[in-house]
Amino acid sequence: MTVAMTDQNSSRLHHAPNPWALTPLAVFLLSYLVVSIIAGDFYKMPITVAFVVASVVAIAISKGGKLSNRIEQFCRGAANSNIMLMVLIFILAGAFAQTAKAMGAVDATVNLAMSILPGNLLAAGIFLAACFISISVGTSVGTIVALAPVAVGIADKTGMPDALMLGVVVSGAMFGDNLSFISDTTIVATRTQGCNMNDKFKVNIRIALPIAILTGIIYVLIGSGIDSTYETGPIEWIKVLPYLVVLVTAICGVNVMMVLIIGIILSGVVGLITGGFDIWGWNASMGLGITNMGELIIVTLLAGGMLEMIRYNGGIDWIILKLTSHIRSSKGAEVSIAALISFANLCTANNTIALIMAGPIAKDIADRFKIDPRRSASLLDIFSCFVQGIIPYGAQLLMAAGLGHVSPIEIMQYLYYPYLLGAGALLAIAFNYPRKFTIRPSTTPD
Repeated sequence: MTVAMTDQNSSRLHHAPNPWALTPLAVFLLSYLVVSIIAGDFYKMPITVAFVVASVVAIAISKGGKLSNRIEQFCRGAANSNIMLMVLIFILAGAFAQTAKAMGAVDATVNLAMSILPGNLLAAGIFLAACFISISVGTSVGTIVALAPVAVGIADKTGMPDALMLGVVVSGAMFGDNLSFISDTTIVATRTQGCNMNDKFKVNIRIALPIAILTGIIYVLIGSGIDSTYETGPIEWIKVLPYLVVLVTAICGVNVMMVLIIGIILSGVVGLITGGFDIWGWNASMGLGITNMGELIIVTLLAGGMLEMIRYNGGIDWIILKLTSHIRSSKGAEVSIAALISFANLCTANNTIALIMAGPIAKDIADRFKIDPRRSASLLDIFSCFVQGIIPYGAQLLMAAGLGHVSPIEIMQYLYYPYLLGAGALLAIAFNYPRKFTIRPSTTPD
């Protein structure tokens, strides 16, 4: 972690702040979000095309010298180890999701969920499950992989929009990403600010828990209008087994890639035993699942390259310069920390990388204005998860959209928890809540 921070700090020394470096991001947002909204159809502008346009602009305006050098720089960003890890996870997730569906695991799990919960509590129940799983496993992507297929299956049986149920899963996943002791964001936020995880948790939970409760109530109200005529069939426990094993192994801390491999193998074995498919059917299911992730993988690679060009050309450095040059009070310093991590996350689409980049700068701001390190760590983590949970090119929404076969923009309208979390954190800054953690204790050295 120390090496990563040093690398990021050294990169800032080599590239002067440059507002024009943010042009590719603006081009993407205009070509995808704005065009889709104007057209009234989120499928008029494919997200892959929007990223191709933005990537061409990123390479064209880069300071990297010859065209071949600029293209090489773009490729280095696309081939970043974090990006390639995401691609591998997407491949395995697609294979697992399609194999489990072909075997009948989704229907069996939906029958189990609907036999336990009444229709009006299904959305709230999935949200609660996502909160529990994500805080246990420390990864929002892993939670989405496990629950998204079940959520879509429930939506199909009850008549709820697929995007709504996927929004429920993403919302719960971001709750745990923000609070879990084993989440990368928690580790980086506390390490950069110099505080203990449990101390940061005490501050964080006071803001996040009321928001989660309010979100759960909203999902109960939304579900109150559900009057499903679907009659649950018999619960085939052997077909539920792959999902249970995936959840248990994830909660036990097993690496997410190993969890998915276990899920693929177990789903295939159960499918062979129950006659869901033969060996060739299993192969075909895995192949189809991987193919279905093609767009998601393309977007991830293009986004990685484009965002690396923004960083390389000084876009993030310009944002940092502007945000830190006019701070006059501790409250203004807290707003600057929130804006700093938000913009860094917007430009990297990875909250852990954004925290590594912004954390040392936030530490300097917190020290200068006597902000409690527990407070600054909490704000960093909250706003990084807020932005990560709502950007349509982040791993969480891309994964949910890929598994649910919907547009990321459709899911965005149902992301109640991330939106409320961001608003709640701004109110916490405005009203100095929780007050006892607002000012640095006198015993803490400057």
